[in-house]
Amino acid sequence: MGAPSLELLLTPPVLALLGLCIGSFLNVVVHRLPLVMERQWWAEVASHLSDADAWRRVFAPREAAARPSEEHEHTAKAIGQSLDALPALSVVRPRSRCPACGHELRWHENIPLLGWLMLKARCSACGVRISARYPLVELATAALFGAIAWRFGAQPATLAWCAFGATLLTLALIDWDTTLLPDDLTLPLLWGGLIAAALGWTVPLASALWGAVAGYLCLWTVYQLFKLTTGKEGMGHGDFKLLAALGAWLGWPMLVPIILAASVLGAIVGIGMKLGGHLREGRYVPFGPFLAGAGIAVMLLGAPRVLDWLGWA
Repeated sequence: MGAPSLELLLTPPVLALLGLCIGSFLNVVVHRLPLVMERQWWAEVASHLSDADAWRRVFAPREAAARPSEEHEHTAKAIGQSLDALPALSVVRPRSRCPACGHELRWHENIPLLGWLMLKARCSACGVRISARYPLVELATAALFGAIAWRFGAQPATLAWCAFGATLLTLALIDWDTTLLPDDLTLPLLWGGLIAAALGWTVPLASALWGAVAGYLCLWTVYQLFKLTTGKEGMGHGDFKLLAALGAWLGWPMLVPIILAASVLGAIVGIGMKLGGHLREGRYVPFGPFLAGAGIAVMLLGAPRVLDWLGWA
């Protein structure tokens, strides 16, 4: 028998199964990537606190002998020692563990969806309940991959769109949890969109290029105007990069529909959370999840249908 054809490998059921496995990995990335970033930030803090040249440039540029105080150097040393005492962490190592007791999951406990069902949503070692979010993310990724296969058919670009969708889902979850949109994801997503356009897999390259430029400048301008008038930062810089990436993948004509949909949905959710008492004073609803959700919707619906619904076709 010959090797399976591309048409078979890229069918909705097969890609949905792949999505189930990818979704399991996305759970790990969503949990660990912010922790890795925060460790890096603390390491940078320790480095700056003990850097005499940097200290002098910022705090005492006219005093050649100026240096950090003993208290700052002691703090830097303590931070460094605390970081060194932590176990190594990346998105691939160590193996998945129970966050409550540290039990290392066995291979059959790590099977997407089935592992959670077999464990009856509880750790086999300590009995602590395992959040339903883990299988829901796996199912959402499976559904997303299946929908992408149905939408684009059996072609290499389908895998690129799957990567696009999985990255958006990951960014949405990380931003919702931490209000962070990591450059480790937004920047590769942006460059990936431009490369996919250059390969002829998505939109014309000119539309992708101007989509990236306009996407970034659009939210950057809103940010600057809001800061100028209120003295506050209305959004993070990660939102600029995310919209630029969406423009690179979907083209500049889709930027306005994405912003409109994300703004309306974000306002509805924010008002609902405020009225329900789920939004603490001084906190805000991140914009990234709604940008990501709007981007996924536009990808699945297609530009012609979106423009037709808006009466812009």
